Amino acid sequence: MKLVDWNIQWGCGVDGRVDLGRIVREARALCDFDVLCLQEVTRGFNEEPAAGGLKGAPSPDQFAELAALLPEMTVLDVIGSDLPSLGASRHRRQFGNAIATRLPVRQVLRHSLPWPADPAKPSMLRVALEAVLEADIGPLRVISTHLEFYSEQQRLAQVAGLRELHQEACAHARAPARGEKPDSPFADTARPVGAILCGDFNSAFQGTAYRRMLEPIADAPAFVDAWACAHPGEPRAATVGLYDHEQWPDGPFACDFVFVTQGLDTRIASCDVDPQSRSSDHQPMWLELR
Repeated sequence: MKLVDWNIQWGCGVDGRVDLGRIVREARALCDFDVLCLQEVTRGFNEEPAAGGLKGAPSPDQFAELAALLPEMTVLDVIGSDLPSLGASRHRRQFGNAIATRLPVRQVLRHSLPWPADPAKPSMLRVALEAVLEADIGPLRVISTHLEFYSEQQRLAQVAGLRELHQEACAHARAPARGEKPDSPFADTARPVGAILCGDFNSAFQGTAYRRMLEPIADAPAFVDAWACAHPGEPRAATVGLYDHEQWPDGPFACDFVFVTQGLDTRIASCDVDPQSRSSDHQPMWLELR
């Protein structure tokens, strides 16, 4: 199974141009992915920046645009920030994550992550999009997330929330409830233990949030860093700040990670970062499991 993870900054490259087609082409060039996990996908932010839009004027609905670019795949969405229009458009301004996959999709879960009050810091509601997929290596959960940038208090609460959600999923794996009947929304609650959790964690490598993500979890397999497993002892590959020095004046570092549950780490064939792309302020990562 091959997966690409990328904070695409709504497809806005270092050149200031928004181009989701370029994002898809570059992701395909990395590998023939089965799953594409994206952060910072938008809907309704297509006005000029002064009127509530974003730099480069993304399309009105990037989730629909992705579906058109990937017609052979299922495109799933989750919205974190959901705000009223500020311009002439009547469409709400929505900002979230996406998963596109060619694999059969079982359950889809949309999780709101903890958001404790921190009045000294700007923030937005953060979310995690989870899809239970039927892969050649067996069923597994794939989660695309994006944690808070400004507030460490909120970021650490969100890490704790992700770990609790993993515990909950493993409890369903051990003790599933049977479905009520075939046509009922009360479906079988069984979910696989194995999971890939990826995204922009807004925590530097070896930062507090990163280290907490790797701590043991009661009654569930812990997460391990797939890149570190694939590159033992090597200096960490940066995922941000390589080319966009305006947003990242302190220079390159890693804040995007692909974590896998213990047990899946033995299946890691490769996990790498593309250092060449300038199609976002972040670099894409890819993972192959065998």
